[in-house]
Amino acid sequence: MSKSEIYEYAIIRLVPKVEREEFLNIGVILYSKRKDYLDIKIHIDEDRISAFSKDLDVAMIKEYLDGWIKVCKGSKEGGPIGKLDMHLRFRWLTANRSTIIQSSKVHPGYSSDPAEELDKLFLKFVV
Repeated sequence: MSKSEIYEYAIIRLVPKVEREEFLNIGVILYSKRKDYLDIKIHIDEDRISAFSKDLDVAMIKEYLDGWIKVCKGSKEGGPIGKLDMHLRFRWLTANRSTIIQSSKVHPGYSSDPAEELDKLFLKFVV
């Protein structure tokens, strides 16, 4: 059995009207330095989003989230941020911001399998 190591995660939130501070959980990002792991899972439930706020452009949201995924994966299409080291990409993605897509505060945990832990967190907080 692999040794448990600390990881950090944040919930990705859709905040349609930033001034109201209401949000929907739409994803999870998880980083483990010792396991050399960074990944993100996103789920867009268009019916739920539409019920929450009829003014949202779901196609635009998907484009923004695609950018988050590219940065997370270290893709060259992620621009200058996507080229940064893994821990810096995680910090950039989880930085405080006042935009339609935000992350929660970063939380710690322990796991021997960060991919499995990401799946568990995704099921618990998003779907």
